[in-house]
Amino acid sequence: MRRRDLPVCESQGVVALVAAVALGYVVDGDTIRLRNRQYVRLVQIDTPERDECFGARATRALKRLLPPGTAIRLVADSRLDHVDRYGRLLRYVVRARDGLDLNVELVREGAAAPYFYDGDRGRYARLLQKLALRARARHLGLWGACPGTGVDFFRGVDTGRRR
Repeated sequence: MRRRDLPVCESQGVVALVAAVALGYVVDGDTIRLRNRQYVRLVQIDTPERDECFGARATRALKRLLPPGTAIRLVADSRLDHVDRYGRLLRYVVRARDGLDLNVELVREGAAAPYFYDGDRGRYARLLQKLALRARARHLGLWGACPGTGVDFFRGVDTGRRR
């Protein structure tokens, strides 16, 4: 499902917004709200909930990378759903000024884990898995802060309750 009022281009299985949009604010570690009031869920990743170990820090990590007003590009993956059951857009979020893919960066830092909802693997699935395993081996982010966090990329990350 694609919004008709947004300019798009399609290339190699990826649908991207042509124009940058402005971030309103970060909701939590894997959800943002745009200035136009649309919610966006960062696709193929999951961060701990606010009441879980590392939940607040995951939110701070995304806020550090995306201050309010940041120009971003939203990239949909044709292999995946474009909207979730809550009406949020499912997108890779790319910072316009330097091309940084926030979904990938959060996994690289250990602030998020890959999550392949319903087993669906998008175009960056292999990279996300590789980066998560590297972050875990180096005890980065949630992998160091929340001992015993399991690795199951087909379920949401579960770091346990805040200690």
